[in-house]
Amino acid sequence: MTVSHRFRKGLVRLSVPLSAALLPAGAAVAQTDSAVPGSAVLTGLAELWGYATSGFLWNGALIAIEITALAMVLGLAFGLGLALMRLSGIAALRGASAFYIWVMRGTPLLLQLVFIYDALPLIGVRFDSFTTAVIGFALNEAAFCAEIIRGGILSVNKNQSVAASSLGMGHFLSLRRIVLPQAMRAILPGVGNDVINMLKMTSLASVIFVSELTYRSQQIVGQNFKFFTVFGATALIYLIITTLIAVMQERLERRFNYELPKDSDGGAFSRMLGFSHRAQSPAVPSAPTEVRAPASEADGREEMRDWLRTLVDADPLPADQPFVTCSNVQKAYGERTVLAGIDLTVKPGEVVAILGPSGSGKSTLLRTVNHLEAIDWGEILVGGGLVGYRRLPGGGLAPERNLAQARAKARIAMVFQHFNLFNHMTALENVMEAPVRVLGESRHEAEATGRRLLAAVGLGDHADHLPHRLSGGQQQRVAIARALAMKPKLMLFDEPTSALDPELVGEVLLVMRKLAETGMTMMVVTHEIRFAREVADRVIFMDEGRVIEDGPPSQVIDNPRNERTRRFLRLVENAPTETTSS
Repeated sequence: MTVSHRFRKGLVRLSVPLSAALLPAGAAVAQTDSAVPGSAVLTGLAELWGYATSGFLWNGALIAIEITALAMVLGLAFGLGLALMRLSGIAALRGASAFYIWVMRGTPLLLQLVFIYDALPLIGVRFDSFTTAVIGFALNEAAFCAEIIRGGILSVNKNQSVAASSLGMGHFLSLRRIVLPQAMRAILPGVGNDVINMLKMTSLASVIFVSELTYRSQQIVGQNFKFFTVFGATALIYLIITTLIAVMQERLERRFNYELPKDSDGGAFSRMLGFSHRAQSPAVPSAPTEVRAPASEADGREEMRDWLRTLVDADPLPADQPFVTCSNVQKAYGERTVLAGIDLTVKPGEVVAILGPSGSGKSTLLRTVNHLEAIDWGEILVGGGLVGYRRLPGGGLAPERNLAQARAKARIAMVFQHFNLFNHMTALENVMEAPVRVLGESRHEAEATGRRLLAAVGLGDHADHLPHRLSGGQQQRVAIARALAMKPKLMLFDEPTSALDPELVGEVLLVMRKLAETGMTMMVVTHEIRFAREVADRVIFMDEGRVIEDGPPSQVIDNPRNERTRRFLRLVENAPTETTSS
């Protein structure tokens, strides 16, 4: 059966409802006024309004909306899968996704619809017109959504995923909870544009006899030849629907814009159309779990120190064996060797400060301990076990399949140089996220712990603040509280003060001193010589991927044996201190 023959059959099917739409409501009034001079414009407007309120056309609009909604849901789901394939480390998945997107974006949608409707029946696959339209639009939209979603994911700082991984969050959990909510700010404008475009493009479905809005308006014009009034009414209906979509898009964009206050009014487009509203008062947060106020500041510090010590004492470690053991650890990026055979042990409760110039391998060593970076050779034991590896029968090592679970089980927490707080979550939500999602704690228990931890780092009054509302020092203290919420046995600090103004360094180091006093096992990459001298039990100096010097602070800092260490310390101690203007 040819397309033209099917088109004639479609005309016959529409003949009865079409006859009812030829004389819309208001047309009779227009006819009585036609003899009045100057009433031609009023007559045309009356006819246009009559068609714009025609149930026949609005039923066609409803079909267009149904096709758009179903196709967008399917297209977004399929597009997300294609986007993740494009970002995959597996070349076959990347290639398959890229090929599909290339074909679907490079061929006309009209031909894709005809192919599904006419070609697939030749192999025994048949769909009705409506289903064909939904499938065709969905398959086409998936290619465009894939690129929009991929761009949104790439717009999120990679350190957000790294921070989630360090807390034991798996790939898909961090994607759902951390990456996609932040990516929505970049995704929504493109998707909203595609929804509006698809609604208008549903007119192409008329080629496979879907009786949508444009198809029905063409039938009316084919009978009465009133092009302006009928098509004008059709345009008005499209404009009404797309306006509602635009308002919904604006609301969603504001919903996912975490930098806007929650009680702000709608956007400019909503205000123009009268859809905006302003909350009468800011939302009242849930009642916080009570934290008893100490009698004095000194008592408060002692109370919090005692409580932090319970995290360490809850599962004491044997003091007669190393807690961290690095044996001949080697790591290279291409031709560049970063770690050249590191041998290192850390005892339970020991604070080890790691010094060295940039590029010496300090941060890489830290990231290999919790398997944020894989090692090329050697072995790292934490608490007597491997982290993210399993032993092979022949004696080698192979990566664990569930690396996130292995990190959570090892109870290793990490604090990063640039804080890496989850930008769309408040300070309290940052602290609660991993205990609830990874450790399976109840929200009530996690909130109680989170509020107490924030109080411990001096931020009890900032629990409901988003990261961009906090200073750098405050953000780093939230990051420390977030790490402590995982009840760690080992804390890793990767230059925690290097991104801070000098005035803010002290508040972070004070919290780290508290932790050291509790007996927390800590490995600290730092350039703070005074902190290393006063707090660390041991100081390690690294250069070119090797441990050059290892010993107590009195030896390594005050009386270094190696000339490279002496030269580095002279440069650090004589470096000018930066000041910030108020």
